[in-house]
Amino acid sequence: MADEKGIRVPDLDWIQLRKDMGSEEGLETYFDKMKKKMKENPLIGVGCVATLAALSFGLWNFQRGNQQMSQYMMRARVIAQGFTIFVAAGSLSLAAAKKKQEEKQENS
Repeated sequence: MADEKGIRVPDLDWIQLRKDMGSEEGLETYFDKMKKKMKENPLIGVGCVATLAALSFGLWNFQRGNQQMSQYMMRARVIAQGFTIFVAAGSLSLAAAKKKQEEKQENS
């Protein structure tokens, strides 16, 4: 690939490579990736939504001056974040164990 003066720009070769490979129909969008991940492990999405809801409701209560409910919601946010991390770590360990099991079966 070259600019107007015919100078080669190697940093932009990936653009030409994508054009050479064909259309972009086969590329997965961010939304498609997110949908696929949600189907694989829906509890992570539930934890993220719970975290966002607790954070939003807590900040809304803080703005209104309801400090007690704001504190409850911030604690709920921490619990929801912990749940999300726990589920993510659990799914990673299960995936690693599954991969190890498959490799062990292939070697046998």
